[in-house]
Amino acid sequence: MIYTVTFNPSLDYIIRVDHFQAGRINRTVNELILPGGKGINVSIILKNLGYDNTALGFLAGFTGREIQRLLEETGIQTDFIHTGNGTSRINVKMRSDQETEINGRGPFVREEEIEMLFHQLDRLEAEDILVLSGSIPSCIPETIYMDIMKYLDGRGVRIAVDAEKDLLLKVLPYHPFLIKPNDLELGSIFQTAIRSKEDALIHARKLRELGAENVLVSMAEKGAVLITETDEEYQAAAPKGTLRNSVGAGDSMVAGFLAGYLKNHDCREAFRLGVCAGSATAFCDGLAGKAEIETLLSENEDCINGN
Repeated sequence: MIYTVTFNPSLDYIIRVDHFQAGRINRTVNELILPGGKGINVSIILKNLGYDNTALGFLAGFTGREIQRLLEETGIQTDFIHTGNGTSRINVKMRSDQETEINGRGPFVREEEIEMLFHQLDRLEAEDILVLSGSIPSCIPETIYMDIMKYLDGRGVRIAVDAEKDLLLKVLPYHPFLIKPNDLELGSIFQTAIRSKEDALIHARKLRELGAENVLVSMAEKGAVLITETDEEYQAAAPKGTLRNSVGAGDSMVAGFLAGYLKNHDCREAFRLGVCAGSATAFCDGLAGKAEIETLLSENEDCINGN
């Protein structure tokens, strides 16, 4: 079974405004309301690719109930912990001449509710996959990803982590199955600029040496690189298309890689599916569906180079 954890889910209010002007009344030309949060995005793409999964995390208030309803409407299993302290956040994503985001704060999560999450994690078994993805609210300990990996250590659970700097670095001693920094996050970790795929591979290898099994680095229009658990190195060219949306592309890459790996345990093909899933979302207004991903897969059979 696959489980995702989203510590601060959201309702994403995605709007398009022609030539936004600050200080004036602006009218939308297109609107979408979608469940959001990095772990939730992974859940949606996995489901779109035919992989059942359960979404975990914390919800609150009327927005939390709507997030759960929208997910269950698409067939995703949920087992959220509902807290009575506040409401789940609303994140505004405005697409205009520039893309702008205003993200809400979210509810307060109590210590006993965090303990409830750990009790939920007791159900995980060997070969299950757990995805820990995204930032955490200030009310949750900054060691939470590390604490979860330490709690599950030795149980044979494959854990994927998509998080920034300290959250990511702290889990490496527990050997996450997959980590996915982007090139900016990778550069921030090592206090350098990642200008090429060769740079990305050099620093991705350092993360392998620190404990990660598979290191996947997304690089937007430059493509992506992967170093696998068996020390194979791969580079991918970015599929061609028109960028319409940067929200959820990295999450889609994680979901695509996991789906591809589960299919036949071939990291090269998992990498190709991850790259195509990420790009498909970048070329859509929302998260990509199966048809969009499969179209890019068929058009990019030779996008991967490496040993």
